[in-house]
Amino acid sequence: MDSVPTPQLWEAPPQPKPDPGAYVRQPVTSAHMVADGGISARDSVSVSPSGNIVHGRYGDLGVVEGIPLEYLALLKPSAEGAAAVRTIGGSGTLLVYGASQAAGMAAVQLWGGAVVAVVGGEHSGHDELLEILKEITAEPGTTVPEEYAMIKKNFADLVGAVANGETTSTTHVLAEFQENLLDYSKAYPETRAAAVSEKHLDFAGKEKDRATFHENMEAYLHQFPAGSPAFDPEKIKAYLNEEQYAVLRSRFHKQTTAVITGDDVGDFNPALLAGELIQSPAADTSKENDYEFKMTGTVKIEGGGPVSGAVICVTPDLLASYTAVDAAKGVRAKAEALQFLTPGQRNAFAAASSVIAQANGAPVVVVGGSLPGLTSVEPNDGDVKEALTAMDIDEMGESRLNYLIQVYRAGDYPIYADYAVFKAGGPRQIVVTK
Repeated sequence: MDSVPTPQLWEAPPQPKPDPGAYVRQPVTSAHMVADGGISARDSVSVSPSGNIVHGRYGDLGVVEGIPLEYLALLKPSAEGAAAVRTIGGSGTLLVYGASQAAGMAAVQLWGGAVVAVVGGEHSGHDELLEILKEITAEPGTTVPEEYAMIKKNFADLVGAVANGETTSTTHVLAEFQENLLDYSKAYPETRAAAVSEKHLDFAGKEKDRATFHENMEAYLHQFPAGSPAFDPEKIKAYLNEEQYAVLRSRFHKQTTAVITGDDVGDFNPALLAGELIQSPAADTSKENDYEFKMTGTVKIEGGGPVSGAVICVTPDLLASYTAVDAAKGVRAKAEALQFLTPGQRNAFAAASSVIAQANGAPVVVVGGSLPGLTSVEPNDGDVKEALTAMDIDEMGESRLNYLIQVYRAGDYPIYADYAVFKAGGPRQIVVTK
């Protein structure tokens, strides 16, 4: 058998010769957080010759596996988020201002209950960021932009609904459907050839084409459903109740399923079907579906519990507004100081004040810096360990603490370090590797 040559398909393909002109990327040995207008030396991590991770602020972390080096550069804001959660403690609903900042995002994810998160004005216009933060916010909590929190009545109602829960009745849905059914019957009466607007019936061509236009009109309108019969508003309210609306919805469900599966859908006219149910009520024979919105009774949404506290993450606009107001003495002077702030600074002050007001005496802590008159948290060793544990990626590729990070590899292109500082302030956390 040794004399039989090995088939080519079984042999390993030959390795291509390296291109002497190709650029070889440098290994990454350190990661730096961009903060305070520059590349931070303290908020950075590096790999020692022995393989240990050394943090510029917390020292030797030992061998750290399962955590990207770029995440470890954000260890300080992560530990601050853990410290805020530890300081407030307990359970219930947590309020967070500055949820798009690193420390605020950590508090949102490390809190064990519902969170009402507010994104500052610097990032509130990023719709994609808001959607991502809503996904990582534990239900029944949610994330709203700064502009929403400025309207204190609306924000108070939102916090109350999240904390206490709410009971939603389905009767308003039926009332809206009854109103829409009447509007539909008036807009598309059965006296018209099809359920189309009048502009479809108007001839706007040349006179020589008028005869052809009317000959083809019947075939053209055949693709649209027939018009709606006239309805008596009193009969709609009397006979089209919740049970009959449930029957109509179940038939809609069957029709939608037939369209998706390609079955024969027939001539389905919802308005005509609603008229038949008003004249001759039918029983709902459809099977119960746990994923279908129930039209009878009420829907109970459980609350997250009383507000346990608030976390305020310092942003540039918020720091400027708090500093100006604190320096002014007297109510009039503070009001004048607010008038001389930029719109972004006034909005930040109003939104943060709204969040603090909803804490209603519960602890309020500051992360990511300090603000006059409020208490800042300082992470301890336990908070650092909690942050490292939350960052660890498990076997399923998931972790409790996640960030939106933009990495600039200055080890390959040194100019990237200056460009990273220029790009700082966006919705992503900027990290420079060398």
